[in-house]
Amino acid sequence: MRLLLIEDDPMIGAGVQQALRGEGYTVDWVRDGVAAELAVADNPYELLLLDLGLPRRDGIALLQRLRAGGNTLPVLVITARDAVADRVRGLDAGADDYLVKPFDLDELGARVRALLRRQRGAAAPTITLGPLQVDPAAHTVTLHGEPIRLSAREFSLLCALLEQPGKPLSRAQLEERLYGWDEEVESNAVEVHIHALRRKLGAEWVRNLRGVGYYLPVQA
Repeated sequence: MRLLLIEDDPMIGAGVQQALRGEGYTVDWVRDGVAAELAVADNPYELLLLDLGLPRRDGIALLQRLRAGGNTLPVLVITARDAVADRVRGLDAGADDYLVKPFDLDELGARVRALLRRQRGAAAPTITLGPLQVDPAAHTVTLHGEPIRLSAREFSLLCALLEQPGKPLSRAQLEERLYGWDEEVESNAVEVHIHALRRKLGAEWVRNLRGVGYYLPVQA
């Protein structure tokens, strides 16, 4: 899952990016509001982490512009502005959640997971597809009750395919989900991870629609 971090403080930005990457997310990081708007227009993010005190364009102004333009991405505000009036203003501008600095990174991760669940319309903390169960918080996968060990990239790939079972995602779409700007992508990287998933889950789980992409079959 690919997230955009919008934070001008280099220490906070580096810490948040490292922590979320450690949880298996792909995290791009920009440091001002104008760069953020350009990034959102050009990349398929699933959630924005937004500081409010940004150079070039304030976080509230950026959020208002995104919502006015019809952008419905979940937005988690992370800011030092802790007054009730600031929280009300941020939520009324279109934020989905509000976290005050300094915050615990475990709580940040939990709030990100909660917003992503809400985005896909699922209240349960686990994702279930037939006998396959995935727990994004614990990074665990079970099939017919048996644990399946996946690498971080394989886990992210599986989560991307689980978002809409039966709908193929092309190699380019999967690359966009799995790799950030600063990560070099080998030409066959997606195929390598697909092969690993098939080996661990069974070839019947990850299917290829020739010329279109890869998908998980809908379970009866």
